[in-house]
Amino acid sequence: MDHGHMHDMSPPPSSSSSSSSSMMNNGSMNGGGGQHHRMMMMHMTFFWGKNTEVLFSGWPGTSSGMYALCLIFVFFLAVLTEWLAHSSLLRTGDSANGAAGLIQTAVYTLRTGLAYLVMLAVMSFNAGVFLVALAGHAVGFMSFGSRTFRNPSDDRKTNYVPPSGCAC
Repeated sequence: MDHGHMHDMSPPPSSSSSSSSSMMNNGSMNGGGGQHHRMMMMHMTFFWGKNTEVLFSGWPGTSSGMYALCLIFVFFLAVLTEWLAHSSLLRTGDSANGAAGLIQTAVYTLRTGLAYLVMLAVMSFNAGVFLVALAGHAVGFMSFGSRTFRNPSDDRKTNYVPPSGCAC
């Protein structure tokens, strides 16, 4: 594809134009003619603060309590992802059985979906969400994946670190 003609393109409108200043003041492109839409800036770098959107539009909002609930939710999503990743349901001995294969597939699909939800939460670029996702994966791995809480006679011991709970 030839991009040599791109030097002829006009620059984008300046930020001092009336429509962009109207949008910043009123939250709408039409100069505030009755419609008031809340504009949320999407961060592309990590930031600290409770004013963020995680997973759903408008959630957790600007409330400190809802932000704390969001952090707890992401933490438990990460712990649950690790629990499913190291669950004996994924390592049943009789995988040739059709019912066992369906259970393994359902658990794997659920684990993958939860891992993607944690990934999308981290993509909010909120540093608090990132840290609780890491903490949730660490606590989940320590509780369910590492040999720390296992009996020495446990026959599931391995010498390798299992694959990540993220399917990406």
